[in-house]
Amino acid sequence: MTPARTRTTRRPVRRTAAVAATAVLGLALTACATDSGSGSGGDSDVPMNGDDEAAVSIGIPSGWDEGIAVSHLWTAILEEEGYDVSSQTADVGVVYTGLAGGDFDVTLDVWLPYTHASYEEEYGEEVTDLGYWYDDAKLTIAVNEDSPAQSLEDLAGMSGEYGDKLVGIEAGAGLTKITQEEVIPTYGLEGMDYSISSTPAMLAELKGATDAGENIAVTLWRPHWAYDEFPVRDLEDPEGALGEAEKIHMWGSSDFEERYPTLTKMLGAFTLDDEQLFSLENMMFNSDEYADEAEAVQAWLEANPTFVDDLKESAGV
Repeated sequence: MTPARTRTTRRPVRRTAAVAATAVLGLALTACATDSGSGSGGDSDVPMNGDDEAAVSIGIPSGWDEGIAVSHLWTAILEEEGYDVSSQTADVGVVYTGLAGGDFDVTLDVWLPYTHASYEEEYGEEVTDLGYWYDDAKLTIAVNEDSPAQSLEDLAGMSGEYGDKLVGIEAGAGLTKITQEEVIPTYGLEGMDYSISSTPAMLAELKGATDAGENIAVTLWRPHWAYDEFPVRDLEDPEGALGEAEKIHMWGSSDFEERYPTLTKMLGAFTLDDEQLFSLENMMFNSDEYADEAEAVQAWLEANPTFVDDLKESAGV
């Protein structure tokens, strides 16, 4: 599912809900965790890669496509390196609470400095910030790449080129709220019909327009596989109405660096550029060619044959 992901819709769960979720997390992990390790298996106290522990558990925030994609990518990388990998998908609040409580070893999708600031404030002393792997996470207004408008300032005067319509997503999404309260009044777009429906409906309209060679303007966000699938580009936002870009960080348990010194170096060297990330997401979420996420990852690694070797070289391992 493509999330209506924005700063407002990705609000942290209340503390009481997070604590309650953590109380049952152990049961959930026992019942639902996917032991995807295909390495040597066995005792997690036995080092399998340098001085690292053998087993690694990954917390995956539900509905966050880039986090799901890179978690499966890292599962494949770690299994190949001989680790036992397990993962559990849960609400973002449950993942961070579980990480701080020792139920997970690492999570790969923490948006800072804005979206997950409250979690950083609450759990910052109980987790290890392992750095960031993506530095251009942001809300956008996108258009087909061959259309005339270059910035949001152009859009009001050129709205007729886009059918006087701006295609949005869910009514409750933070991107919708920001578009209504910040973007439209800032750039004088009141004359455009702001269509609010759903993310799938927006993507369907985007596909239809680009297939037909028609101009279209939509609310979107980075990272998203649509940038790989469709010929689109972002409109410039000179007034900053959509907010600044964020970085996607990785958090480990409080003792992560001591338990996984080799993996700490590998994660510290990990980055994905737009082309790499969007193609990975597109293969995983928007293709019928692959049976599951693992198969999509293997296909992506085959298309990027030096990726792991380059990563290990950068990490010095």
